[in-house]
Amino acid sequence: MKYLITGYKGQLGYDIKRELLKRNIKETDILAVDKEEMDITNEKEVNKIISTFHPDVIFHCAAFTAVDKAEEMGDSAYNINVIGTKNIVNASLKENAVIVYMSTDYIFDGTKDGYYTETDKVNPKSVYGKTKYLGEEEVRRNKKHFITRISWVFGINGNNFVKTMLKLSETNKTLNVVNDQIGSPTYTVDLAKVLVDMVNTDKYGTYNVTNEGICSWALFAKTIFNIFNKEVEVNEVSTLEYLDITKKSQAYRPKNSKFSKDKLEKNGFTRLPSFEDALKRYKIELTKDSK
Repeated sequence: MKYLITGYKGQLGYDIKRELLKRNIKETDILAVDKEEMDITNEKEVNKIISTFHPDVIFHCAAFTAVDKAEEMGDSAYNINVIGTKNIVNASLKENAVIVYMSTDYIFDGTKDGYYTETDKVNPKSVYGKTKYLGEEEVRRNKKHFITRISWVFGINGNNFVKTMLKLSETNKTLNVVNDQIGSPTYTVDLAKVLVDMVNTDKYGTYNVTNEGICSWALFAKTIFNIFNKEVEVNEVSTLEYLDITKKSQAYRPKNSKFSKDKLEKNGFTRLPSFEDALKRYKIELTKDSK
């Protein structure tokens, strides 16, 4: 089996390669690329690299993920998230390769009561959400696909909410954090394990995959400070209050990002550990990384 990873310099792409290596996949059977090695918006470049390497599995992690910037840079978000994905899918079809695509809670408007399932109607309200859903539709052209809807991602190789909170804790004793957006964090180490498990099966389709447990951003911040032993008071504010305090304009963010993981379990895949457990292991990883 040969594996291609796009967006290798991001949080998830990095951990997918680490997970493959842990499972004794040869380095020569993994091609991990980022935009410097392969511009996914360039169809000829994509076809040349993929047709030369002949992957059996493509983990498509490359994406335009800056939610607020996407509102101003709609063309760039569309080119990367839709056209880039289309190019990857076309190349995967020529190789008869499995494709794994990472989607997002932003494909929903977040107004549902209760948990979102994989069959709920989508209604993206942001440029980012719309382009990621159009990317999903491209991926579905390849019957051998896994689409994983994830949220609130954190990992060692990149920026995320945990690192932001830890940096702010160095100079702030009080922080305003939103309390009316609810969801589940996703640790890329745990996610990578499930994704590699998936590609060893033919249980194709769309799955919700996040760590267990539900929290607001404010509760997530409190948990981070507790686990990392930081004395910071979290002032819980609504989204509207936060925007008024910061005077920032933001893309639409779903209030409810609670995902049902019943389908994941029913298809024989292991639910991810709790986000608190993940944070404890992430702390160890960050400590090692800083040495």
